[in-house]
Amino acid sequence: MAMHDSGSLRQASRLARLEVSPILSIGALANEMRRAGRPVIVLGAGEPDFDTPEHIKEAAARALRDGATKYTALDGTAELKDAIREKFRRDNGLVYAHEQIAVCAGAKQAIFNAFMATIDPGDEVVIAAPYWATYADIVLICGGRPVFAPTAQENGFRLQPEDLAKTLTRRTRWLLLNAPSNPAGAVYSATDLERLLDVVRAHPNVWTLSDDIYEHILYDGRSFATAAAVAPDLQARILTLNGVSKSYAMTGWRIGYAAGPASLINAMAVVQSQSTSCPSSIGQAAAVAALGGPQDIVRERCAIFQRRRDMLVAMLDSIGGLACRRPEGAFYAYVDCRGVLGKRTVDGKRLDTDADFCSYLLAQHNVAVVPGSAFGLSPYFRVSYAASDSNLVEACRRIAGACAALS
Repeated sequence: MAMHDSGSLRQASRLARLEVSPILSIGALANEMRRAGRPVIVLGAGEPDFDTPEHIKEAAARALRDGATKYTALDGTAELKDAIREKFRRDNGLVYAHEQIAVCAGAKQAIFNAFMATIDPGDEVVIAAPYWATYADIVLICGGRPVFAPTAQENGFRLQPEDLAKTLTRRTRWLLLNAPSNPAGAVYSATDLERLLDVVRAHPNVWTLSDDIYEHILYDGRSFATAAAVAPDLQARILTLNGVSKSYAMTGWRIGYAAGPASLINAMAVVQSQSTSCPSSIGQAAAVAALGGPQDIVRERCAIFQRRRDMLVAMLDSIGGLACRRPEGAFYAYVDCRGVLGKRTVDGKRLDTDADFCSYLLAQHNVAVVPGSAFGLSPYFRVSYAASDSNLVEACRRIAGACAALS
């Protein structure tokens, strides 16, 4: 007999301002429509459409055969920490000891652990808008207050020092930087970061979390810069976050990592010890192979993303009512849709917001994208080009038809 929901659950008050990620909600609705037979193209996912490289899968299989299926050290095996140390030395010129590295069940958990370990009620975290929605919700869960610093399309959606300075208060605990960024593909040069960190330098109680998860998905010959390398004098209050999900197409393996001062890493381990405990032993073995193995495939796939970016931007930018800036990294286009707002659909519905427009695309034209309101900056929508050429071309054809049908 099926269990009936009595409706008697009393939710914790901390959930009052939280919802399931709109990205996941849109994806779930689109997949439900697919199961019902609708030919929906989903361009909302934040994961590469490539498979995990074979040498990484083989490392996982070998770990299984060798019986590496038990608990590991709480915050990562020595082998994986060695691989992470070498990655930071090789790619970023940074040197960390084992006790300065945390391995978690995904980069998202590393953010959660850091904020849970350091944020008291009312503490503020400054986040540049547009931003990945999870950042703000983690701050709220941890009792903090997200403070959004504005960015502008004309500045490449990069946070400017003067805008950062206006948002810092005596309650500011963290500045959260993400580059290449989700959703706008913004990239900061070393000079850009130096100017921002000059502002932070004057606020000794403010720490910086640098989310570098899209580090290797960078276009047009750009060089990657990260806060801890740019400002060595601030390393004692910088946490550098990364993982294997995006660069190595390992989203389901759930391995992220962070490096910073041992005092913070130890505090994060306390949080992790009472939540997930150690990350997957098999996932960690696979991550060793990813970080320490050949990196050619990462560069090859980045070139594919760049070609897709160029194709997608050209198609979207040619559609009346839309304007698409060329992202510098990650695999998202953040599309300005103000030119279609205020118009009406064939059934008379007025589209007043980017969320209205995205709902219209899904309901009537079978394309799932995410509105800018989910990322804190409207009127835009995010398109993931971690998808096949054929799906991108067909989706743009449908979007063009959707815009042309408005009056």
